[in-house]
Amino acid sequence: MLRFVRRSVPAAMVAFAAVLAPILTSTTNACTRALYFGKQGQTVTGRSMDWAEDMHSNLWAFPRGMARDGGMGAASVKWTSKYGSLTTSVYEAATSDGMNEKGLVANLLYLAESEYPPLSDTRPAIVISAWAQYILDNFATVEEAVADAKKDAFRIVTVEVPNGAKGTVHLSISDVTGDSAILEYVKGKLVIHHSREYQVMTNSPIFDEQLALNKYWQQIGGTVMLPGTNRAADRFARASFYINACRQSEDAREAVADVFSVMRNVSVPRGISTPNQPNIASTLWRTVSDHKNRVYYFENTASPGLVWVKLDKLDFKEGSGAKKLTLDGKPELGGDQSANFEKAEPFKFLAPSSK
Repeated sequence: MLRFVRRSVPAAMVAFAAVLAPILTSTTNACTRALYFGKQGQTVTGRSMDWAEDMHSNLWAFPRGMARDGGMGAASVKWTSKYGSLTTSVYEAATSDGMNEKGLVANLLYLAESEYPPLSDTRPAIVISAWAQYILDNFATVEEAVADAKKDAFRIVTVEVPNGAKGTVHLSISDVTGDSAILEYVKGKLVIHHSREYQVMTNSPIFDEQLALNKYWQQIGGTVMLPGTNRAADRFARASFYINACRQSEDAREAVADVFSVMRNVSVPRGISTPNQPNIASTLWRTVSDHKNRVYYFENTASPGLVWVKLDKLDFKEGSGAKKLTLDGKPELGGDQSANFEKAEPFKFLAPSSK
C-alpha cells in the first residue's frame, strides 16, 4: 500500500505558483535572447527563433543612406539609414534580428501580452515589422536608441503574420559595451527597461514579471535545480544561470561557442510542439552576434552547418544597394558567406491589411 505524507508548502513556492499559473495557460512562442559578457570587451548576444512553420528566412545587407518609412503610407515615420546593417528577415516581410556596423544588435521576440496604441492615436507610425530595422538604421548604442524611444514620438502598429498569428512582439537591443534594453508595449504604453543587468529576455509574461520569476530561481540556485520545460519562465531561468555560469572568455571563438551552447540548451528540438498552441514550437534557427568583432552567425536547425558573415567585409557605402544571401531552401550552406551576397530589391515591410 502506498502511503502519502502531507507536507506543508513553503510560502515562497505558493507565491511562485500563483505567478506561474497564468503563464502556463498563455500562448507564447519559445524565442530566447541572452547577452554574454566576456573578458576584454568580448560581448556576444545570442537568440533563438521558434515558430510553428517555416518563415523562409534570409540574410540581408542594407547600406547607409537608404530612404525608409514606417510602412504606413502618409502616416509613416520617415528616415534615412545612418548605419549599414546585416539582418535576418522572416517571410521576406519583416526584420526580426540583426546587427549594424557599429555593433548594435536588435532582436524581436514574441510577447502575447503586448498591447499597442489605439488606432485613434495620431502620432506618426511605424509598422511593427520595421521596428527593429528603425533601431539598426539610426543608432550606434543602446543609450542613443533609448533616448529616442523616451521621446515617444511615434506609435507602433501591429500586423498579422501570414499564418494568421498576431504580430505581438517586444524588442531587445544590446551594444558593444554590453549595455542592454528591453522595449515592450503594455496596456498601450511603451515600457523601457534599460540596464546592463538585463541580459536575458524570453516571451510571456511581461518583463517585470520575468524578473520576479528569475529572483525565485536565483534563491533555489542553478547547481541544485533548474526548470526544464520549453515554457518561457523556465527558459528564462536556465538562460540566466548558464549565460553567467559558462566560461567568460576574451577569445572570440570560445565566447561564440559558449553562447551557442546556451542557446541550444534553451531551444526546442525539431518536431516538438504544444497541442492547440501553435506558437510554442520547434526552434527554426539561432543567431549569435559578436559585437566586438562585428561577426554575425546564423544556424539553421535543419542544417548540419553554420553560416557566418563578417560585417567589415560588407559594402555599406551609400548607393551600394541592398544585397541578399539566400538561405531559404539551401540547408547545405555553411562557412564564411561574407562575399556571397547578391544585389536584390529590398523587401517591403508587412503592413496591416487594407480590408
